[in-house]
Amino acid sequence: MTYRETVMLKDGREMPRLGMGTWHLAEGLHPRPMELSALRAGLDAGVRLIDTAEMYGDGATEELVGDAIRRRDRESLFIVSKVYPCHAGRRSMSRALDGTLSRLGTEYLDLYLLHWRGQIPLEETVSCMEELVESGKVLGWGVSNFDLDDMEELMDVEGGEHCLINQDLYHLGSRGIEYDLLPWMNGNGVPLMAYCPLAQAGRLRQGLVEDEAVRQVAAHHGITPLQVLLAFALHDEHVIAIPRSSSVRHILANWESRTIELTSDDLALLDDAFPPPTHKVPLDME
Repeated sequence: MTYRETVMLKDGREMPRLGMGTWHLAEGLHPRPMELSALRAGLDAGVRLIDTAEMYGDGATEELVGDAIRRRDRESLFIVSKVYPCHAGRRSMSRALDGTLSRLGTEYLDLYLLHWRGQIPLEETVSCMEELVESGKVLGWGVSNFDLDDMEELMDVEGGEHCLINQDLYHLGSRGIEYDLLPWMNGNGVPLMAYCPLAQAGRLRQGLVEDEAVRQVAAHHGITPLQVLLAFALHDEHVIAIPRSSSVRHILANWESRTIELTSDDLALLDDAFPPPTHKVPLDME
């Protein structure tokens, strides 16, 4: 199957399927110039999608992204940010968005997501999102960290059917959403935006990249184990992936992964090593 560069959203726009995540950037883990160079290298290579959030670095990450996209053709980019649940109501959502736009140095977001469910009723959040779309400051909205029951409840809210995206954790070692949530989303035209498609750095990622099946697939294609993980996340044409990296080399390797087409034998091998779920499991978050 030929790789599809974009996915069609319900509002008729096309969204890139591979982008750059920014969770944990601008938090002092790496030199800022290094992180900025990585984002700019991705943009120079052709990456158009960047995901961020007001929570990341307490706003510093949005400022980093703003520096990376400055003097670029804004219309060629697809910028996504997320609002704190405590800001997702009538008293503060508009103000939170203005802060995000100011830090990013842009007049609008391509998508604005509710970062996770909080105490503010979904009816109020959806109403505010719809008003922001009407204002032109947001072109569309979605949610993050929603499970199937959350999505079904959202669809019962007036305007809830306008939700364009659900962003959840998804990678080869965390496939729980394949049991019920992902099929529901595919059937209802709501693409998945997979965060941490390479898993968080640490024992879990190490276990994935050292797995014999992953290494066998990597050797078959002449690629790295991390590229196998990203190719796995992207093999479903309804899935968008936003791996994060502070390294130019890794950003470029991630971008190259979009051309990797896993075979049915590859997928069967990975299924044997990391079986898809056979029952409901709680939504995974890292």
